[in-house]
Amino acid sequence: QVHLVESGGGLVQAGGSLRLSCAASGSIFSINAMGWYRQAPGKERELVAAIDYYGSTNYADSVKGRFTISRDNAWNTLYLQMNSLKPEDTAMYYCAACRGVQIMCVQGLYDYDYWGRGTQVTVSS
Repeated sequence: QVHLVESGGGLVQAGGSLRLSCAASGSIFSINAMGWYRQAPGKERELVAAIDYYGSTNYADSVKGRFTISRDNAWNTLYLQMNSLKPEDTAMYYCAACRGVQIMCVQGLYDYDYWGRGTQVTVSS
């Protein structure tokens, strides 16, 4: 079992920055990839960014060039640096861990196994 706890969300003005963190504990040796998902009211959950064991990353087109995903070497902590935030980035952001095939996890083609409770990001215009 893997336990994930997100932090770092909040209210920020458009153009501002936030850094989300996700602390992982438990059977982190079983993790092959981790990602950040988000869900806005009335919208489907979407993969924002993901990273695998070797550091390969994948980003949603809407955040490319603005967001950066990173992690420590032991999967203890996952980060999402969010710059140039826009009102449309407003959502609940979830950290997730995947035990499946790495490339499929990173591309969002595999159901993630463990989820945090989320942290709210609100961007005002």
